[in-house]
Amino acid sequence: MLKWLLKKRVLLLLFLGFTAILFLSTNWMSWFYPIYYKEEIRKHSSTYQVDPYLVAAIIRVETNYKIGRESKKGALGLMQLMPDTAKWALEQAKLPDVSMSRLKNEPSANIELGTWYLHTLSGKFDGNRTAVIAAYNAGPGTVQRWLTDGSWNGSEGDIKNIPFGETRHYVQRVIYYYNQYTEIYGGVF
Repeated sequence: MLKWLLKKRVLLLLFLGFTAILFLSTNWMSWFYPIYYKEEIRKHSSTYQVDPYLVAAIIRVETNYKIGRESKKGALGLMQLMPDTAKWALEQAKLPDVSMSRLKNEPSANIELGTWYLHTLSGKFDGNRTAVIAAYNAGPGTVQRWLTDGSWNGSEGDIKNIPFGETRHYVQRVIYYYNQYTEIYGGVF
């Protein structure tokens, strides 16, 4: 009976200790929302003036940081760049260290081109983060058409009116992870 009580106390103390560490640690949520490839994201986000948390959120939704991914539609790498978009971006950006052959398996090359593309979209949509996210998924022409014909006003509060269900859910997921990252990591990336 005494051994049983002693075991219970030890288990209780271990549980309380773990709970205290978990909740008193300032960054315990980062265990559930990790960001990988921070150096690459930081470097390319700084170069192209794109919010690094947006890049991280897009990578999280697209591939959950798993390299070498290729979608059924042919999207490549961490940021799932469509081949036609990637070819166009490579022609426009003239990045010496990035090529089509490197996009699928090299995180830095993929993050650089994806971040450059986000920068370009941000310019096209006047920095409207929600429209940029939608355009990253559905294409800038499609999003511009929605904005022009009034089917969606481009605001975060009007996401429910994005005409494509896939894009609507994509935007919601990216914004969710973006908000988690900014709350957990704050101004420190």
